[in-house]
Amino acid sequence: SMRLSNSFLEFNLITPCPRNREFEAVNELEQILFDLGDEKAKAWESEVRGLILAYTNFEPFEAIEKIRKYIKEGPWRVRVLKRIIPIEFVVETDLEIISKLCREKISNRISPSETFRITLEKRHTDLSSREIIDAAAKQINAKVDLENPQKIILIEVVGNATGISLLKSEDQILNVTKELLREG
Repeated sequence: SMRLSNSFLEFNLITPCPRNREFEAVNELEQILFDLGDEKAKAWESEVRGLILAYTNFEPFEAIEKIRKYIKEGPWRVRVLKRIIPIEFVVETDLEIISKLCREKISNRISPSETFRITLEKRHTDLSSREIIDAAAKQINAKVDLENPQKIILIEVVGNATGISLLKSEDQILNVTKELLREG
């Protein structure tokens, strides 16, 4: 079988960082997770420059909350990480598979009375945004609201791996810069 790229190792956090500082970002994220008590956490460079992947044994949303608190208590501990994105499911970057995942794992978590939006970030793929968004959206029986949705389906394409999460709010993505500004 075709060896999938290093993006495809199981991951549940995605972290953009400045280009050429991936190595530092990997060390920083591993150190933070280690400090928080996850001694087996692993971070690594993806095939995309300026993007690292990680696997934590914490539930991903819980990891975000722990890191948020950690940053508030010691802003100096974070030098290169910009955003930390929680990922619930990782599948192959394939429209059928993305569609199936949304039908089986996401659709039952959005009630028909709720509104939703899809947020897509894609890197290293020939699929169009339109195709990916349609594949996901057609599985959801609820109204779209781009401005103030009650749920956000986050789709993060990293080459041949796609991470998907269902967020209750944008705040479930940790924006390090924003957190540091809140201090003031």
